[in-house]
Amino acid sequence: MIALDRTHTVAVIGAGTMGQGIAQVALVAGHRVRLYDAAPGSAERGAAAIAARLARLAEKGRMDAAERDAALARLAPAAALGELAGAALVIEAIIEDLPAKQRLFAELEDVVDDTCLLATNTSSLSVTAVAGALRRPGRFVGLHFFNPAPLLPLVEVVSAATTDEDAAGTAYATAAAWGKSPVRCTDTPGFIVNRIARPFYAEAFRLHEEAAADPATIDAVLRECGGFAMGPFELTDLIGHDVNEAVTRSVWESFFHDPKFTPSLAQRRLVESGLLGRKSGRGWFRYGDEEDRPLPAAAAPAPAPERVTVLGDLGPAAELVALMEEAGIPVDHEEDGPGAILLGDDDWLFLTNGGYATERGDSVIHFDLALDYRAATRTALAPGDTARPDAVRAAAGLFQALGKQVSVIEDVPGMIVARTVAMLVDLAADAVSKSVASPADIDTAMRLGVNYPLGPLEWGDRLGARWVCEVLTELHDSCPGGRYAPSPLLRRRTAADGKLF
Repeated sequence: MIALDRTHTVAVIGAGTMGQGIAQVALVAGHRVRLYDAAPGSAERGAAAIAARLARLAEKGRMDAAERDAALARLAPAAALGELAGAALVIEAIIEDLPAKQRLFAELEDVVDDTCLLATNTSSLSVTAVAGALRRPGRFVGLHFFNPAPLLPLVEVVSAATTDEDAAGTAYATAAAWGKSPVRCTDTPGFIVNRIARPFYAEAFRLHEEAAADPATIDAVLRECGGFAMGPFELTDLIGHDVNEAVTRSVWESFFHDPKFTPSLAQRRLVESGLLGRKSGRGWFRYGDEEDRPLPAAAAPAPAPERVTVLGDLGPAAELVALMEEAGIPVDHEEDGPGAILLGDDDWLFLTNGGYATERGDSVIHFDLALDYRAATRTALAPGDTARPDAVRAAAGLFQALGKQVSVIEDVPGMIVARTVAMLVDLAADAVSKSVASPADIDTAMRLGVNYPLGPLEWGDRLGARWVCEVLTELHDSCPGGRYAPSPLLRRRTAADGKLF
């Protein structure tokens, strides 16, 4: 499909932060841009803000003065909707209100040519529902930019039930020509990113509600063991709990209260209390003059075991064998066994299997999944209720000898990283099975849209569908109700060759 020629005019409706950003992207790509906002003076103020940002880019050497001047010459605020008549593409970025968007596009159809491509930047509403008000819904598409639009590369190109393939293809090619990394998806609640990312927040909040660990510790384990750039508590404090909780609730309600998307009661209480995060001075943590970020839990220094025995295959944690040997800890090997590290005569250390360590036998301790055990700087331990204190100290000392901080948490199913990653993989596999998007586009969207260290499907293939499915099955047995039930595609892949894609 061919992108819009740069000689064509692009119109942006809504001169707020998002609209300004989208207008700037189209402007820098070489288009004439008309910026319109129904509020008097907003389009002029938006154009002035874009001009100021381009000036700063020129000052920093990221754009030369001639390019800046040429771009500014192509930018013009519009005083009325009728001034957008010559646009070849109109992108709407107004309030997230379905009737308001429907009214706008119904009016716009009377203004623009029949060949004009119409797009909404909605992040939470149904693109199909917005298009439902149009006489020619085939030319309507979702173009979901991420904020700040000039900096973040991802654009979700969303096809409504009525979108023509030519319209979606043109939108995709145009976003790519603008230097973005577009992905294609069908019109589903949350599209790709906001649908699949829900467990990153929801499982952390649920762990907090289960008193598994405090927010600072859960964040630290997901960052330093799971490889995520930010923990979910600090991230939602940054986003704002009113915003994040509203998206979660919207997706949950759109999926008819599917338990996989159930919102957090703890986060709801923050919203009700006005504790919205950084912008209110307090969320999960305090900010401003009262900032006092708690430290993650860390086990006291302990000696490493004098010798350990590895029984069987440690699966995703197999790299620990080499790390223990490199640290000078003698390791005995027994090929047959349950995939465990024997710390003493009868003290067992297992990678979490999704269930309770307590149910696995006497003196059992679970440790968490890591993105990369060599690079990880922290791990979490979950001792079973019958684990001996000396065994917990020995397990902590073992990981400390490998250069890791150790956080000891309560015995909860799936622990922190394993539980979160298994759910992300499952939701991604379910999205593929329902033709929401291709595996490649899902992984691209999650890496670029929310900065995950791996796409969830690539992560699932590294772990193996069987391991992920077994973790979720154990979680489902421990916490019945459907939240952790493995998706049909994951179960099928497990029964086949264990590869997701």
